Amino acid sequence: MTFLTIGIILGLSAGLTPGPLLTLVISETLQHDVKSGIKVALAPVITDLPIVAVSIFILTRAANSSTTLGIISLAGGFFILYMGWEHLQTKGIKLSLQDVKPQSMRKGILANILSPYPYLFWISVGAPTMAKAIAYSSVAPLAFLGSFYSLLVGSKIVLALLTGKSKSFLSGKVYIYIMRFLGVVLCGFALTLFRESFELFF
Repeated sequence: MTFLTIGIILGLSAGLTPGPLLTLVISETLQHDVKSGIKVALAPVITDLPIVAVSIFILTRAANSSTTLGIISLAGGFFILYMGWEHLQTKGIKLSLQDVKPQSMRKGILANILSPYPYLFWISVGAPTMAKAIAYSSVAPLAFLGSFYSLLVGSKIVLALLTGKSKSFLSGKVYIYIMRFLGVVLCGFALTLFRESFELFF
């Protein structure tokens, strides 16, 4: 349940965070239809496997060094804290569709590959969490990955559906309140990573 919950929180937070991929999801939905937005939302399922594999490989190489693991945990804490701060500062998403060219799933995949966030997340947070899950039980990593990607992709699909019905949702109070609540949760998770980093250093 611990890793399932972590996956839900991180997946939902990443799925709702404004960025290149979410912008593509919304613009595709507004310019074409909800189906087009959903296709873009599925991009992480296609692109993230090599990122996850490389991140876990790097972490296993550093597994015998508590100092290196401490640095990774510290970096993860700052990354999650930054995400939390961004969530707390959100004022909604307002898109101008002037001069926005039609997008495709291919462009969604390219945007996700070129974005630094998946790499930063998996190296500093995702891979360490996976390592702990693997050490805990054989089911835990599946629970983490399953919940993370279900919420990462699922939240973007829900946003595409809501945007298709109401273009004002992304600048409305409900979205802002959800983001700020997740911001508080992420800041709390960052403190946990800072504590783990301190324990590894000392």
